[in-house]
Order: sequence, then structure tokens, then C-alpha cells
Amino acid sequence: MSPTNRRAFLKESSLGLTAAAVGLTPAVGSVLGANDRLNVGVIGCGGRGRRLGENFAGLEGCRVTHVCDPDSERVAQAIEQTGADRGVADLRYILDDAEVDAVVIATCDHWHAPAAILACQAGKHVYVEKPCSHNVREGRQMIEAARRHGRVMQHGTQSRSSAGVIRAIGMLRDGVIGDVLVAKHVNSQKRRNIGHVEPSPPPANLDYDLWVGPAEWAEHQSNYVHYHWHWFYNFGTGDIGNDGVHGIDLARWGLGVKTHPSLVTGYGSKLFFDDDQEFPDTYTVTFVYPGGTGDSRQRLLVYEQRIWSPYRNDAQGNSLYFYGTEGMMTLGGQGIRIYGKKNELIRQEGRYELTRGVHQQDFVDAIRSGGLPVADIEVGHLSSTLPHLGNIVARTNRSVRFDADREQIVGDEEANALLGRRYRPGHWAVPS
Repeated sequence: MSPTNRRAFLKESSLGLTAAAVGLTPAVGSVLGANDRLNVGVIGCGGRGRRLGENFAGLEGCRVTHVCDPDSERVAQAIEQTGADRGVADLRYILDDAEVDAVVIATCDHWHAPAAILACQAGKHVYVEKPCSHNVREGRQMIEAARRHGRVMQHGTQSRSSAGVIRAIGMLRDGVIGDVLVAKHVNSQKRRNIGHVEPSPPPANLDYDLWVGPAEWAEHQSNYVHYHWHWFYNFGTGDIGNDGVHGIDLARWGLGVKTHPSLVTGYGSKLFFDDDQEFPDTYTVTFVYPGGTGDSRQRLLVYEQRIWSPYRNDAQGNSLYFYGTEGMMTLGGQGIRIYGKKNELIRQEGRYELTRGVHQQDFVDAIRSGGLPVADIEVGHLSSTLPHLGNIVARTNRSVRFDADREQIVGDEEANALLGRRYRPGHWAVPS
């Protein structure tokens, strides 16, 4: 696939939007030329944030000027790792600096949308880690902020920039297995027990008030900070929103659907862990997509999760399965496999790799051109909504019908309330 055709394919896959169509054309003077330096601030200095900072620092014409984290020890590590000029605890120092062109948001999930919206309001472009939002309503607010302020917002589902994945999706579009009607992602891995703990004073190196931010206040627990916040409703989205969203995004891409599902049904519960985790360790959720113009057939996206089991569905460790009218494709750690009748392996391509920095380079290229990145925030919102809806099914223990146009759950007030969240009253970072 030529570079020109590849770009056209990616744009078609990203809802077929153009910059002008969505109001992304930046204001006069805000498009960076090819030789202009891009100053980047990194917000959130855990392992992922530091790696992203390194990636941006390694791109030609980019410089990491700031790193930010409420944990002073992490700030020091990030300065050393990225070569940043300054380290701060409060992201407002970065947003107030006119020299900063773009921010990387690698915080806890509950900070993704508030930080991204504030950054757009401050005139910064945004690279935001997955899932883009803590809940469905925040995702819509992020799209509105990016469009209103003419900012590029890239979602951190980096496999969208993998040459191997792009090739696989292209094969599906070309009909290698006929019409794709079902896509399935399996998340099977062994997590660890986080125990039962009581509230305790935060460590001296952590500004816990900043860490909680606009989320509802909760007294510090040692199994919140720094990683296990993923498993608590107030701060995270569970492993369906952590690792699961990567495969869910690719399953949705391969399925070829460009809207929300109309029905979500299934199961989610804790079958294994006896600890403080609030989210399920086990899911089986089906997302039903309505037929479109010219094709009335529904399509299904299925998500399975077992974070207490190191065993994969097959020896190759494939985690993505696409079922078509003329065959099946598996996509995973061992590459691409195409199966025909009677499970005959008819085509195989080896392991694919993601070139370091390529997804970040795509973000930079979009800023310089004033166009859309391959994982534009609207694409990220469609994929991130699926973990949110799956969690609502698990929390309410019932199926939900979703109005895609209004982004509302139909006929279920309790479930519909979970499309948003409660915030700390009066906090400066509450999305608006």
C-alpha cells in the first residue's frame, strides 16, 4: 500500500472526515511549519507517560519542555528520562505557558477528559491516553472542545499506526474473508490480588488533593496509587477500559462500524479475586450494531475478559477474531492468519511490530498540516464508549438499549445516569 493510499485508507477508516468538515482548521498562525519546533508538555509521569515523553523527545523538531505529576519522585524520574526543562505538580503551569504547543495526557483515567478539555481551552493540541474518557458524556465533551477550539486531539490507541494492523484491516476491507459480521476480542491474562486495605495518610512525595482532582473525594488508600486506581469506579474503567480498549478498538475497526451500538448485553462480575477491586475480573459482553444503508444485517462485537487466567484461546496467543461469510481471520502476537473452509489455514503472515514513535509522529504531522490524526478523538470516543457501556451492563446486571444519535440509554434511568459521573463540587477542573 503506497503512502498516499495508506493515508487515504486511514482517513476513510476514521469516519471519512476532513479537517474542514469537522471544523479542525486551526486559527491563523497556529499551524506549525515543517521547520518550527513543537514544544510538548507531558502530564502524568508514570511508566507510560515517561515512555511517551521519550518518544516525543526523539522526534525531529520536538522538545519536551515540561513534565507534570502530583508525585515529586515521578517528576524527577521524568525529567531525567525525557530531558525536560521543568517539572511541576499542577498542570495549570503548563497550560498557562504560551510556549507550550501540545500536551500529552497519561494520567489516571479520571483526569483524561478534564485535562484534555482545559488544554483545548488553553490553545494546546492534545495527545490523550486510552480510554480517552472516564465516561460517555466526557468523551462527547472532548470532541466538542477539540472542534470548538480547532485543536488536534489524538487518542493513544497506537495500533492504529501499526503497519501490520493496517495491512490486516485493508485485507478485511478487500473481502479476504467475505463480509465481516462478527468480531471478537479476548483479554486473558493474570493480574494480581490488590488486597483489602484501610484508608491511610498519603506518602510525603504525593500531593493527593491534586491527584484526586475533580473526582469525588475518597480518602487515600495504598492500593489506589499508583497503578491499582484502574480497578475503582471513582478513578478508573476496569481492565475493559485499560487493556481491553486496545483490542476493542481494532475489533470495531475491522468490523467496519462507524457508529455506536444499539444494544449491549452480557455479563460482568468478580469470579476470582477477593480484594478491593470494584470492577469485574470476568466479562462476556456483546455489542449489537444495527444494519446500515444498503446492508440491513446487524453486526456483533464480542468482548471476553478473564484477568485471573494466563491461558489464551489458542497456542498462538491470538486475541482478535474476525468472522466473515467466507472465512475467519485471527490477528495477534503471531501475526495474521486466514482460515477457509473446515478451518484450513490458507494464508499466514508473521508477527507485526509497532515502530516506536510512529503514532506520536502522526499526531505531530496532523498539527503541522492542520488535518486529522489516524486516531482522532471522535474515533477514540466511539471505541472508548464500548468499555463504558460494558461496565454499565455489569453494574446494573441487565442489557441496555443505546440511542446512538442522542448518546442516551433508552428506558432505564439508573443505567442512563451512569453515562456521566459526580464531581467534587466547585473544583476548578470539572469539565464544562
